[in-house]
Amino acid sequence: MAESEEKNGILDSMPVFAKELIAGGVTGGIAKTAVAPLERIKILFQTRRDEFKRIGLVGSINKIGKTEGLMGFYRGNGASVARIVPYAALHYMAYEEYRRWIIFGFPETTRGPLLDLVAGSFAGGTAVLFTYPLDLVRTKLAYQVVGSAKAQAKAVTIPMEQIVYRGITDCFSRTYRESGFRGLYRGVAPSMYGIFPYAGLKFYFYEEMKRHVPAEHKKDISLKLVCGSVAGLLGQTLTYPLDVVRRQMQVERLYAAAKEETVRRGTMQTLVKIAREEGWKQLFSGLSINYLKVVPSVAIGFTVYDVMKLHLRVPSREETEAEDRTTRKRNTLS
Repeated sequence: MAESEEKNGILDSMPVFAKELIAGGVTGGIAKTAVAPLERIKILFQTRRDEFKRIGLVGSINKIGKTEGLMGFYRGNGASVARIVPYAALHYMAYEEYRRWIIFGFPETTRGPLLDLVAGSFAGGTAVLFTYPLDLVRTKLAYQVVGSAKAQAKAVTIPMEQIVYRGITDCFSRTYRESGFRGLYRGVAPSMYGIFPYAGLKFYFYEEMKRHVPAEHKKDISLKLVCGSVAGLLGQTLTYPLDVVRRQMQVERLYAAAKEETVRRGTMQTLVKIAREEGWKQLFSGLSINYLKVVPSVAIGFTVYDVMKLHLRVPSREETEAEDRTTRKRNTLS
């Protein structure tokens, strides 16, 4: 009993933003790990297109399973989780904070989807800036395909002498030594171009759809999951080409090194090159897999986030806004 009261006391004394950070971080880690195999295949479709697109989704699953085993589906997932935990924590917390700051700073602001569009966009940009190097490392590790001792002769893989990254720390240090601080942010431009509309549109569509849900079903978790999944799908489709550009820019040095080329392209140059040389369909390569990934990821994410907020006693949005109004009124009177 005393232990429970002590735990409750600690939770009650924690600031709201800290609870949102924890809830968002746990949510991101669980959701990302659940869809890691699809994420790995998607990255291979986007970057090793000739090798994996030819054999399709089922063929890619069989190839990875035979040459790399079960853990092959999670190659790069350590870096992915290391990135997504702080990313999701910052994204959820920043979204709530930006939303509160806008409402507090501009009291006449209409509470609606447009507010969520702005808050979500800035939250996405903030999270990307702080965690991008981890995303770069995740992609480089996922790009590498290693054959097993038995299957290596039959599989098309990278020769061992070309496998330069053997873990998260090694990838970080080598990338920094090769290209400096700028190398850790290679491809960040399309990420920023993509995350602002994607994060904003995701929250916009989600809140707009929830607005049309009957009052008696507002707390129905299944409807929240449906709204979130559709919002994720719409936002992802509209911004997906920039994700392809980002992935190819991130592994450009590895791809060019294999062909003994030196390539330096910006976002628009890469976008135009892909469309001209590989066709506009390549800009949507892996999108079908991404659809398969987004739905369970969003479903798991919303469920875990709601459970975590309840467990951590995060006050509802209405309670927080009421408290802000009270504080603002008190400050005005004094």
